[in-house]
Amino acid sequence: MGPAPWLWIPITVCAAFAQTLRNAVQRHLTAELGTLGATLVRFLYGLPFAALWLYGVHAAGGFALPAPNAVFAGWVLLASLCQIAATAFLLRAMAERNFALGIAYSKTEIIQVAVFALLFLGDPVSAGTALAIALGTLGVLLLSPADPEHPLRALMMGWTTRPALLGLASGTGFALAAVGYRGASLALHAPYAMAAASTLVGALLIQSVLLGGWLLARDAAAVARVLRAWRPASFAGFMGAAASAGWFTAMAVEPVAHVRTLGLIELPFAYVVSRRFFRERLKGLELAGMALLALGLVIVTLAK
Repeated sequence: MGPAPWLWIPITVCAAFAQTLRNAVQRHLTAELGTLGATLVRFLYGLPFAALWLYGVHAAGGFALPAPNAVFAGWVLLASLCQIAATAFLLRAMAERNFALGIAYSKTEIIQVAVFALLFLGDPVSAGTALAIALGTLGVLLLSPADPEHPLRALMMGWTTRPALLGLASGTGFALAAVGYRGASLALHAPYAMAAASTLVGALLIQSVLLGGWLLARDAAAVARVLRAWRPASFAGFMGAAASAGWFTAMAVEPVAHVRTLGLIELPFAYVVSRRFFRERLKGLELAGMALLALGLVIVTLAK
């Protein structure tokens, strides 16, 4: 008996909420741990919870653990490196501007996926996709720091600002990571739940070793601070693992386009967190930019 046809809806909403909470805790930790230290938190403290998820899927489903292969290793290594960079860029974008805008910048991931598909795979860009790219472009421009005295000039120069470039780089990393994780899961030739859980554990292990080892060699004190902050870091790790498990599960039940579209509920979640916990306020122009960006993302994910 398959899952209820509506089950993906609450799973996706919960995944988006968990991801928002993880981002909020990571941003809070950035001041204490630095950008890379807060990035390590996501991977190092998420690994035990991901391993528990893998064991749970294995025990409940009676599935054998899939054997890694060279194709899987290549894809998961590429995706892991891209996600490390994307997470660091996201945290810097949020620190440069504010929490809600940093999240919105990272959502250009879906628009960039369409562009990458055209450049590298030759996939045609439909009229709907072109409209989405235009709306997303204008949305990010509106989110850029605006000069009240010269708003048009501020919009035209928006792409050159540091927060915009950091956000766009974050979206690029996440887009490439999504492609890599999809390839890694398919390379295992295992039931979707086991493939998803195994890919997540493999990625977090690689990311913890690579980033943790690099920090240990360059700044051992940063790693010590990460370990001392285990209470909030454990919460961030749990929420990160829960969010990833939710995204994988929802996309196994429902088409990715539907899950990604509903996942945009993370934008209002981020806005609420921004106002409630960080006491940040968005101007009307910035809210309009978020709305246009969200509209563009909805169109690009549903465009045929």
